[in-house]
Amino acid sequence: MGTPVGERKGPAGGARPAQRIRPLCFPWAFSFLMTEALLIFSPETSLLRSFSRKVKVRVHWALQLLALLCALLGLGIITYNKHLNGKAHFVTWHGLTGLLTVLYASGQCAGGVLLLYPKLMKNWTLAKLKLYHATSGLVGYLLGCASLMLGMCSLWFTASVTSVSWYLTMLCPLLTSLVIMNQVSNAYLYRKRSQH
Repeated sequence: MGTPVGERKGPAGGARPAQRIRPLCFPWAFSFLMTEALLIFSPETSLLRSFSRKVKVRVHWALQLLALLCALLGLGIITYNKHLNGKAHFVTWHGLTGLLTVLYASGQCAGGVLLLYPKLMKNWTLAKLKLYHATSGLVGYLLGCASLMLGMCSLWFTASVTSVSWYLTMLCPLLTSLVIMNQVSNAYLYRKRSQH
């Protein structure tokens, strides 16, 4: 897999300060901010269960924007460090899926604006826009989890996290993916089938 700059001297040894925070940006964006942004709509796990849908939508939007900014920061840091060290980037599966995920998340956030202002899409019903946004958002989330899991296969990560800890860490994005898939399926896909 790919090896981030600075890892030849250990996880933090010799790395620039920005490079030390880079491995935290993308996992923070997808494992925490984006996951929580999606779980806000869950009737079982939402921290904002008693709030109105309008409040939940605004918090979802803010968390998604923070997740995107965090992912963009991580992408910017690694691209700059690779440039400084004369190394190619986006040549590993982790790098390629990470780039694709950030681009996809950017498009998904732009699409989310259409849900805030549905009158911009006159030929589409709000229900159809929500269904497409939720389904394509699930695809983006799964891309993010795939990128995280590929990053966990890197030399730097496998040298830092070993044995049972590595397997437990690998389970985290896998299990959250299942939870999010279940939530989207229950909220949109199964409900849609039962209406026909």
